[in-house]
Amino acid sequence: MKNLLLLFFSLLFINCASNYSISNSSTITGETATKYANTITSNDLNKLLYTVASSEFEGRETGKTGQKKAAEFLKKFYIEQAITSPYGGNDYFQAIPTEHLKLGVNPSENVIAFIKGNEKPNEIIVLSAHYDHLGIKNGKTYYGADDDGSGTVAVLEIAEAFQKAAKEGNGPKRSILFLHVTGEEKGLLGSKYYTNFPIFPLKNTVVDLNIDMIGRIDTAHTFNPNYIYVIGSDKLSTELHQLSEKINNKFTKLNLDYTYNSEDDPNRYYYRSDHYSFAKNNIPIIFYFSGTHKDYHKASDTPDKINYDILAKRTQLIFYTAWELANKNTRIKVDKR
Repeated sequence: MKNLLLLFFSLLFINCASNYSISNSSTITGETATKYANTITSNDLNKLLYTVASSEFEGRETGKTGQKKAAEFLKKFYIEQAITSPYGGNDYFQAIPTEHLKLGVNPSENVIAFIKGNEKPNEIIVLSAHYDHLGIKNGKTYYGADDDGSGTVAVLEIAEAFQKAAKEGNGPKRSILFLHVTGEEKGLLGSKYYTNFPIFPLKNTVVDLNIDMIGRIDTAHTFNPNYIYVIGSDKLSTELHQLSEKINNKFTKLNLDYTYNSEDDPNRYYYRSDHYSFAKNNIPIIFYFSGTHKDYHKASDTPDKINYDILAKRTQLIFYTAWELANKNTRIKVDKR
């Protein structure tokens, strides 16, 4: 009997210690996240991108017919996936009047979807990408497959993965806002509008993970396509940078290239995409980017030139990072200004 009691208490101690280490681990993301990350596939990204970067959407120029069609496509996707709007009902559009755009630009809209957190619903993780592009010029459609069709479909796939998890009782602790912004090509107009007129108070926004062009291989990585440029992860939060590194090392093992994160980089990409609207409000950000290429801002930026396998892997990295940020016990800290 004495030996049995010792065995019982030993097992109880081991079980309690195990539970303690899981609930208090600095990295909680594991097998459950992997199950849903694996639903993000190159095939699904391919199908979505061939629609987003199709002639039907006429290059998605802000305020034009093609952009409106793209907005309706995004809305339909979220409705079909039963991912709700933060406004409630079927209103997934944050309308932007002309006076908040530029002279001569028709009214436009950000497209927004939302998964409510089950423990910390007032803390918001934002996943953003711009869905506008350059439209039609001199009779040529500028398809914008990489810029930023690739980021647009990545957000859709990540949203679908989180929704599958939520349906199976593995919903995120924090809320997640999926933000498709308009007007990026005309000066970050959609993201500026969101941060000027946020749906949720900016003080509640934990982080913005922004995705702009992640579907190609640039010339610097011709012989090593297993990479992604990471920009801004260390600008406002040491913890965010460390978390990003840890998640990648554990799961996707991409080469995180910080070339464009340098303060003296002449491209100044940190200031040139929608994450900056959040960063200037002291909200930590990560900007994911795969570099420019010969088709950048040309009509030849078409979906047949996307590397869908590496697009899927990059999208999975962002999903894993978002999962960790959404589910870790404590909110990441801002320790830089």
